[in-house]
Amino acid sequence: MKILVTGANGQVGHCLQQQLHKNGWDFVALTRAELDISNAPAVDAAIAHIQPDVIINAAAYTAVDKAEQEQELAYAINRDGPANLARAAKNSGAAILHISTDYVFAGDAADTYSEDDATSPQGVYGKSKLEGEQAVAAANDKHIILRTAWVFGEHGNNFVKTMIRLGSSRDTLGIVADQEGGPTYAGDIAGALLSIVKHYVAGNPTSWGIYHYSGAPHISWFGFAQQIFTEVAQAELYNKAVPQLNAITTADYPTPAKRPANSKLNCDKIAQAFGISPSDWQSALKNIGAYSA
Repeated sequence: MKILVTGANGQVGHCLQQQLHKNGWDFVALTRAELDISNAPAVDAAIAHIQPDVIINAAAYTAVDKAEQEQELAYAINRDGPANLARAAKNSGAAILHISTDYVFAGDAADTYSEDDATSPQGVYGKSKLEGEQAVAAANDKHIILRTAWVFGEHGNNFVKTMIRLGSSRDTLGIVADQEGGPTYAGDIAGALLSIVKHYVAGNPTSWGIYHYSGAPHISWFGFAQQIFTEVAQAELYNKAVPQLNAITTADYPTPAKRPANSKLNCDKIAQAFGISPSDWQSALKNIGAYSA
């Protein structure tokens, strides 16, 4: 059983490599420099050479605001790339696991979003990711699309690392309090993906399709920041007091791309199909020092 991981330098790709290596899997992990997934001939050649049984696509264009200007690049990586991988996987008999996002939804629901709720992305990033989902599903029936949200980890850029960096030099921070979601530890996303792979390679019947996976409990960005700085204070990361946090609204912090007010994903389906529990982001924050390196 051989696994190909694309987007190896990303937050999830980094964790996938760690866990695959730790568990002795046969895998190849490629960065964007090593494989541009938007290049169809390159993808075909790589798949023919590696001959993976499973492809895990962790490559993505994730610069939400820049996507409004860099539309061509966003669609190339988030739509065309997954389409190329799914098609090549289909031709070689491989399954594909693809990571998507809460941004495929409008974010105006009263409750959590389930997999069969109507999609309505509000910006280029969300639209490009939704078209990527559709391309994967159309090209390869053996697919898992894993929608997640608010990803953080020790590697790469994310909200936790930004808070620690800003808090080290500022006395006050204004944090958006009217957007809610489930912070999701990148290592837990990697673990969820590999749990699905193990289920599949063991020969168990696999229910292909879309699944939601994110953290619990749901919280606002403001509440998440409060938790981060509680851990910072307990770990004594600073030689100063942690900053005072002020709750602000989305309107107080305008951005080029609209953010979903509600990013809360219902994760019941993945629990029922694969026995996978939501990400325990509070436990992941306990190792707060790892995010300040």
